[in-house]
Amino acid sequence: MRLHLYFGRKFVAHLLVVGLILYSMVYSVGLVEEIRRVSGTEAGVGTALWLTFLRTPGTFYGMLPLVTILGTLSLFLTLARTNELVVTRAAGRSALVSLLSPLLVAVIAAIVAVTFLNPMVAAMAKQYELSRAAITKEARSALSVTREGLWLREGGEGGQRVIRAERADPAATDLADVVMFDFDTRGRPTARIEAERAVLGEYRWHLENARLWRLDRAAAAGQPAERRAVMELPSWLTPDRIRESFNKPSAVAIWDLPGFIRDLEAAGLSARAHRVYLQSQLAMPLLLAAMVLIGAGFSMRHTRFGNTGLMVLMALLGGFFIYFLRNFAEVLGEKGNLPIIVAAWAPPLAGVLLSLSLLFHTEEG
Repeated sequence: MRLHLYFGRKFVAHLLVVGLILYSMVYSVGLVEEIRRVSGTEAGVGTALWLTFLRTPGTFYGMLPLVTILGTLSLFLTLARTNELVVTRAAGRSALVSLLSPLLVAVIAAIVAVTFLNPMVAAMAKQYELSRAAITKEARSALSVTREGLWLREGGEGGQRVIRAERADPAATDLADVVMFDFDTRGRPTARIEAERAVLGEYRWHLENARLWRLDRAAAAGQPAERRAVMELPSWLTPDRIRESFNKPSAVAIWDLPGFIRDLEAAGLSARAHRVYLQSQLAMPLLLAAMVLIGAGFSMRHTRFGNTGLMVLMALLGGFFIYFLRNFAEVLGEKGNLPIIVAAWAPPLAGVLLSLSLLFHTEEG
């Protein structure tokens, strides 16, 4: 038990050191990029520091598999260099048994990351987008989905438009049972429009069976609605901008994902990407366990056997291969070419099985 605690503490220390180094590198690179972005605005270095602070956790969260495999290599290379693994084997303790505490640490770290770090990253990502939009003053669209339907906001120099639809096609460009509210630059309502259908064309909304109420001061009180079989409205939106305004799966906290998926599907939108992301987050403990096993499989040899640099390189290549395979499978899952469960769980499971076969061959073979 004491040996497990010893290996576990050392692994935690190596993970923290590697994580701190990588986080500092990511923050430094991100800071340079944010300074370049805000250079043409009134914002200063303090704003760039704040934006980088909001953005870095999301980038670092995606690097957790790399942190895990580098921490594993650092741990076992240190143990091999100090002959602690030799002493452990001489005491009758199998090298595979020595892996139990690092594996447990990796699984616990993954659970903590998914349950606590993931919601924090999602919240900071949203705040980053809001802060950057306020600084750059870009005309942006925003799309959200609730139980009441789909809400879409578009804005430009002439004011804002808020759109609510009961249902939509997967691309959110063909809306049904639509209500639109137009606002001027001061936020005052100028018009309300209801339509049975609204289709987005080339920078225009094409409305069918529409009713228009003018709400500005020039409109007479109690003026009846103008009925139009067909109505055209200028729009800043394009299908690409609507796709960009969709909440990325990583921008939704994992605790909110199941409800968000239900709302997306109820509104007629595709939630496949969010389902794949949810399953990949649930598979995070298995992925980090695979990274520990891959790193251990190439670094538990004694240094006197030589080729240490080659073994480290092979471990990194193996880890990158599993990481690439996971991302590739997720893309196939989002496109519908793979079942969601297979896309999320097969790559880390393959990494675990392949690394276990390597360990059994080198340690027990």
